[in-house]
Amino acid sequence: MAERIVPSVHSLVKYDNPELVTKHQKKKPTIKPQPGKLSLGAGAALPSPLSVHSKSAQLTADHRREAEEILNSILPPREWEEEGQLWRQQVSSTPATRLDVINLQEQLDMRLQQRQARETGICPVRRELYTQCFDELIRQVTINCAERGLLLLRIRDEIRMTISAYQILYESSIAFGIRKALMAEQGKADLENTVTKLQSEKSDLDKQVMELRSRADQIERRSNEQKLAEAKKHAEDIQFLKKTNQQLKAQLEGIIAPTK
Repeated sequence: MAERIVPSVHSLVKYDNPELVTKHQKKKPTIKPQPGKLSLGAGAALPSPLSVHSKSAQLTADHRREAEEILNSILPPREWEEEGQLWRQQVSSTPATRLDVINLQEQLDMRLQQRQARETGICPVRRELYTQCFDELIRQVTINCAERGLLLLRIRDEIRMTISAYQILYESSIAFGIRKALMAEQGKADLENTVTKLQSEKSDLDKQVMELRSRADQIERRSNEQKLAEAKKHAEDIQFLKKTNQQLKAQLEGIIAPTK
């Protein structure tokens, strides 16, 4: 079934003039060949040049009809509705000349320049125009050789399938990259929270170290003061004992001396 779309005026593919689709189309009368004129048995007359010409015309019409059917299968007719009427436009089955190919190349270059297509990288405009140009080349080749046109159609479909596969791969890689970036951002936030927590713990531990050092300094200072006090007291006790000893010794000598 033909695709129902509004035709693009700027397509590089050559189309015939639009035709109004009617519900009741008159069937063309078909001429049935007479058996007597086709047989070449004994006693039959040889075919006249007019019948040979009609056969050649019939073969040419069959070939053209076959080419049109192949063209319609490769490039389906376009249908659209306008003011309640259904219009159909088929691709042209007119053979292309060398001048048509030159004009196609000039039209392609002009459209690329008009629509400001990028020369490198990914460009949907450039891809669309080259696709139309390739379809037009397929149309031109199919008219002269249907088999060659079908082979070009196979190549075109393979190219489209490859591009579609690359596009899906690109989109999946973008999604994977975004997912990894989000995971990295989430992991970064977690690491920042961990760093903040560790820094807070470090600050608390630094405070504890300072407090413990202050307490240690106080204990050491108190211990030194206590040592000095004990040493001073010990020296005073020794001095007092020495003095007491001397006094006792003097008293003892005083007591012993009169007795002699």
